Amino acid sequence: MLQVNVNLDINDKLFIKNPQETALGRRIIEYSVILFDEVGFEHFTFRKLADRIHSTEASIYRYFENKHYLFIYLVNWYWEWMRFRVTFFTMNIPAPEDKLKSALRAIVDTSRKSTSVDFIDTEVLHRIVVTEGPKAYHKKNVDEENKYGFFLAYKMLCGKIADIIKEINPDYAYPRALASMLLESANNNIYFAEHLPRLTDIKFEANYLDQVVDMLFSFAFGCLQTNDSGPQEQESK
Repeated sequence: MLQVNVNLDINDKLFIKNPQETALGRRIIEYSVILFDEVGFEHFTFRKLADRIHSTEASIYRYFENKHYLFIYLVNWYWEWMRFRVTFFTMNIPAPEDKLKSALRAIVDTSRKSTSVDFIDTEVLHRIVVTEGPKAYHKKNVDEENKYGFFLAYKMLCGKIADIIKEINPDYAYPRALASMLLESANNNIYFAEHLPRLTDIKFEANYLDQVVDMLFSFAFGCLQTNDSGPQEQESK
């Protein structure tokens, strides 16, 4: 079992005071995950959160400027936690194919509740990322927020998967696109299996997460065995 003292490095432009460094800050993070899951982004307010933690709105504003920044903070925490897990579970694996499968297993298993994190229910946070996560970057001012590095954690996670993909096939033309597709497909098919089963072939049963890993591995190697060299090389032939 992975046991760690989790204190992830989150973009400091997202908060006024680092919530991981105080007991109140950790309570804000813990209960914001629960409240976002219960009411959704639109109905989430600092007043409701303050009531939940028996504190004041002013105390929350000392940590976060608004609920949007708090939400992006949580999504970034999830991406950083997933990147940590991928790094941990692939660090001593020499064969790139085995490394990719271990990475995919780490990605899928991030949807489970982790006993190594004492102030965030990672299973609940995963639900938020799946159902509400796109609201972090599918928005009008995404380019401006991108300049502040708000999505760097996701880019770094995709980059880590892309590096493993390039180890398997250095000539593959779309490693980053494949990496982001695998990450999105993992979340979508877990969600579909639970709620919209006609949109996936994954059966919501005891081993359904194993099915998701096998599906992602099939997707990845189906692409990597095509030896696709990309549009520029194809045009030069």
